[in-house]
Amino acid sequence: MPITKTAASQDETEDEDSDFKPLSAQQAAEWRRRNPPLSPWHIVALQLLVAVLAALVARWWSGSAAAGWSAGYGGLAVVLPAALFARGMQRRRSSAGAAMAALMGWELVKIALTVAMLAAAPRLVPGLSWLALLAGLVMTMKAYWIAFLARSSVRRTV
Repeated sequence: MPITKTAASQDETEDEDSDFKPLSAQQAAEWRRRNPPLSPWHIVALQLLVAVLAALVARWWSGSAAAGWSAGYGGLAVVLPAALFARGMQRRRSSAGAAMAALMGWELVKIALTVAMLAAAPRLVPGLSWLALLAGLVMTMKAYWIAFLARSSVRRTV
């Protein structure tokens, strides 16, 4: 009798489940001590710092105040929606489904606000430089990676 694909994958799942060992209370406490939760406000603050640096570098490199304002506005188009998202996600939810719905809802608000800010940029930033705005936007969005890399270097255990 040939083994079907479903039976083979079920056997693999059972093998994986047999390797699972729950942590004791002491091990769980130790894991929590080594991996404290990261506040979303730290990431928003890091993004704000990167946006300011991007604006200063754009101003210095181009010699144009408009480029500095454009890069700063690009960073702001990331920071403000991220702060709103962080604020919206702070409230405790009663169930996993409610938490997932809130995550999706606030992510949609974040994207809509970013798009609205980018659409308003030509009217709000005099002498807008789209290249500088894009550079500020991308650099600020990549601040997540800085936080991730810094966090993963802290997590390494001996």
